[in-house]
Amino acid sequence: MELIIAGDYCPRARVSKLLDDGDYYPVLGQIKSIIDASDYSIVNFECSVVKGAEEKIEKCGENLSCTVNAVEALKWSGFKCLTLANNHFRDFGDEGVFATQETCTVYELDNVGGGLNLKLASKTLVRQIKDRSIAIINCCEHEFSIATQQHGGCNPLNPISQYYAIKEAKETCDYVIVIVHGGNEYYAFPSPRMQETYRFFVDSGADVVVNHHQHCYSGYEEYHNGLIFYGLGNFCFDEPEFPDLSWNEGFFLKLDFNTSNIDFELVPYIQCREKPEIRLMSPQENTIFFNRIKEINAIIEDDEKLALEYKQFLNQSNYNMEMLLGSPFYNRWVLKIKKLGLIPTIMSRKRKLILQAYMQCESHYPKIMNYLSKR
Repeated sequence: MELIIAGDYCPRARVSKLLDDGDYYPVLGQIKSIIDASDYSIVNFECSVVKGAEEKIEKCGENLSCTVNAVEALKWSGFKCLTLANNHFRDFGDEGVFATQETCTVYELDNVGGGLNLKLASKTLVRQIKDRSIAIINCCEHEFSIATQQHGGCNPLNPISQYYAIKEAKETCDYVIVIVHGGNEYYAFPSPRMQETYRFFVDSGADVVVNHHQHCYSGYEEYHNGLIFYGLGNFCFDEPEFPDLSWNEGFFLKLDFNTSNIDFELVPYIQCREKPEIRLMSPQENTIFFNRIKEINAIIEDDEKLALEYKQFLNQSNYNMEMLLGSPFYNRWVLKIKKLGLIPTIMSRKRKLILQAYMQCESHYPKIMNYLSKR
């Protein structure tokens, strides 16, 4: 039994035009046979279907939408399941949530990780594939897309909730797959917190844990009796003006469930670089890709190296945090002037320490978030 899992799908720019015209082959034709050959295939649907009346929610960052053709294109290419737990599923409120799931129903596509309330969004998807039963649990880190008892959205990352979901699924299913949308964008490593959480999912009974969201691929590790993949990269996310080539690289994860173990294969591709298409990497590109995966894995497997890598990442983020928290103004012109050293920091040391105390403490952090949400 072979499964394929793909990363972030959001038809934009050149891709959006082709799909809205019903021209699916130029974008997906080269990899259609790979998807068709699998027994079950999953992709992260990172936008909201909009039919006309839906309104954007208030959030930071862009509200991402698509037409029903984006879903029809996935059906055409052979996908059977859409994961919906991500930071853009609720971009158009309950109307967008309903329109997206309704479109999945029309095209007979499974979906998991989203719903019109928290109870529905947190449901585990169970499918019988050949002679095996598979449970799929999908969740995402907390942003503006999380479902509540009062409105729709995504299943939130909550290790306690996921623990019980895994335990329950393991009692009746042959395999449990947890798919998480999280991590730091453009950062090719898991944070130590992510690694600890995903290892905990394996210890709880998950056979495979898969992550996406960073817009670049990451590595993997075999942990105890499970497999953890820390980043698949973009599947189809066209940004012609984006200068970072890692945005355009990703891989299919092929999982082969045998009677005694789970084999896997990474199938790397280039998406929307020269053309609005997804194509398999050339032999030379393949070599570079797997050498990079080897380098990333060497750091993931070493706790000290991973911690050092993450510390360096946080240090590089300090500048933006200073501008965000230490200045009453935040735009690109202020950033440029700040880099020249012409604007002093406004935040006092005392204020920094107070913020640090509140933000690092699990009991105080909700107080900040509650205050900001009441702005």
